[in-house]
Amino acid sequence: MNKNKRIQIFSRLKEQNPEPKTELNYTSEFELLISVVLSAQATDVGVNKATMKLYKVANTPEAILALKEEGLKHYIKTIGLFNSKAKNIIKTCQILIDKHNSQVPQDRDSLEALPGVGRKTANVVLNTAFGVPTIAVDTHIFRVSNRTGIAPGKDVVEVEKRLMRLVPEEFMLDAHHWLILHGRYTCIARTPRCGSCIIEDLCEFKKKTSG
Repeated sequence: MNKNKRIQIFSRLKEQNPEPKTELNYTSEFELLISVVLSAQATDVGVNKATMKLYKVANTPEAILALKEEGLKHYIKTIGLFNSKAKNIIKTCQILIDKHNSQVPQDRDSLEALPGVGRKTANVVLNTAFGVPTIAVDTHIFRVSNRTGIAPGKDVVEVEKRLMRLVPEEFMLDAHHWLILHGRYTCIARTPRCGSCIIEDLCEFKKKTSG
């Protein structure tokens, strides 16, 4: 795919959604961090249902730590892998208090040192909370990048590196959200909705559908 096509693709995605946002509900950097940790192998809708109740009673490292692991599980038990997530979140809260003055760190190394926070989670927090032009490659972005030809790669790290190199600079900050939303609602896994896709004529996918 050439540079001009990528510019056209992101221009259309921007025109359709000028200010894309995460679908996770949060009111602070800390809430965002916890929500992203909880969202691994879970839906944003499911996470939002759980955190709506959790954040009313505990939305700081100190407050969640006071719940203890069993108390936290009560609020997140509807989310997949809640046992390990509760353990990691409690440990993360302690580290934030001990090492970061209860604040979410703004650098990748410190974020990735938190239990339950990998590269993808760190990228989401850096981009969404702190405005760093990063791209967190999840299953949606991986699929869209490969299927459309925007930035094909054999694994998520390769796709991330290619996107960071190939996405036009003017679109870099919001590219993460546009690609996720496009994969979630239009370029879906089983049968992409090519017939209602605003970038269908630019997409290099060979087996387009009429849906």
